[in-house]
Amino acid sequence: MKQVDSLSLLTQQKRWLENYEPGLRVSECGHVVSVGEGIAWISGIPSAGMEELLEFEDGSQGIVFHLEEQLLGAILLKESQKITAGTTVYLTNKRLFIPCGDTLLGRVIDPLGNPLDDKPSISSKHRQVLEAPSPKFLARDVVHQPLYTGIKIIDSMIPIGKGQRQLIIGDEGLGRSSIAIDTVINQKNNNVICIYVLIGQKRSDIVNVLHLLQEYGAMEHTVIVVGEAGALPGLKFITPFAGCAIAEYWMQQGKDTLVVYDDLSTHARAYRELSLLLRRPPGREAYPGDIFYLHARLLERATCLSPELGGGSMTALPIVETQQGEIAGYIPTNLISITDGQIYLDHELFVSGFRPAIDVSRSVSRIGGKAQHISIKHESGRMKLDYLQFLELEIFTRFGARLEASMEAAIHRGQVLRELLKQKRLKPLTPRQQLAWLIAFNDGLFDTIDPERAKNVLDHLYAEVHASSLSIEMERKSWSLFVSSIFLAQKT
Repeated sequence: MKQVDSLSLLTQQKRWLENYEPGLRVSECGHVVSVGEGIAWISGIPSAGMEELLEFEDGSQGIVFHLEEQLLGAILLKESQKITAGTTVYLTNKRLFIPCGDTLLGRVIDPLGNPLDDKPSISSKHRQVLEAPSPKFLARDVVHQPLYTGIKIIDSMIPIGKGQRQLIIGDEGLGRSSIAIDTVINQKNNNVICIYVLIGQKRSDIVNVLHLLQEYGAMEHTVIVVGEAGALPGLKFITPFAGCAIAEYWMQQGKDTLVVYDDLSTHARAYRELSLLLRRPPGREAYPGDIFYLHARLLERATCLSPELGGGSMTALPIVETQQGEIAGYIPTNLISITDGQIYLDHELFVSGFRPAIDVSRSVSRIGGKAQHISIKHESGRMKLDYLQFLELEIFTRFGARLEASMEAAIHRGQVLRELLKQKRLKPLTPRQQLAWLIAFNDGLFDTIDPERAKNVLDHLYAEVHASSLSIEMERKSWSLFVSSIFLAQKT
């Protein structure tokens, strides 16, 4: 028996020697000095650079985030009880990558590419570095194609173009995420791939977003990237960069993408926490001095590439929270200056029942108008002027003063318009439906209708337009005759 065992052992050793590939793994290593709160202080590894990937003895990973003369600070990407003082750390000479490609569609993942939806692990040969330089100036094209949200007040008065960075700003509970979800749902069948990034959100909120997108068939073109509230601050910090990297891959393939960052206020707080733990000097509101640069390098990656590079685009919808409507807060003003416009949600409008509670007077789209369809742009310009004039005239009605007939007519017209601009959640409109109601309003077809009846008339108009074969490219005269015939049929 002993002879047989020895022969078997010799056979195994021979096979091992036949398959052995000579080579040594040479890597620089150091040791953990202290660890806590998602931060590890490490001695040694003198050649480490910022954002390089570290590997601990137990297989956990970290990123070099702070350099001192004798120590380096690393942010941990996974909680581990095995990382203690004295644990060996290896320098990988690599940077953090995330899998990309069509295999991610319909999936819910963490910022490292690990599945969170009880489905098989992501298998993709394509990988993208999380932090990459933004496209150069000559690689960019002007924003020239509209990105329809399906929300009439946005698509008409605050239009968004593919490749634009449009900020959604307002207090908590006013429907900021609702606007983003509606926009993602509206991209179905529009050849726009969506990446919904959830930063520091409660698990119940994450599940609600997932169920809504599944219910309306939007997960087929969407990836959800999650850094939930209970995650390490380092994981929440890299979450938006992971979403951006995934969108960047498709953009480089010539496809149109939309990234929602929900929200960057939480991201800023995670970065502040990391910076204070790493003993960086605090600045205004205890945020580090480079908080502006942090969000700038993230949002600058959103653009429309030139035709020579495929013509793909990445549209960014960052969300930021204000406190009691204070738009001049530190993080909101930073993001306003980085983005191409903002959609401002107002608490008083929300309480009064005007939904979505978008304050047109404080919302702006600096470049979206260039991408807006020429017909919608022409009609919405007239409508917006009427609405802003109504908001000024309405002030006089508060004093109970007697008004001239022309002013009363203008106020009635504005009240009807206010009802027309209201829109329920998860009820996106097509560009044809939006053009139809704009023409009907500008032609005065709603002037004799009571505000209370405006919604019913509008719903009937939408149904008729949906059933018709009219194209948005048709002449205004044809559209005007079609809309007039619908109103005439309703009266008879």
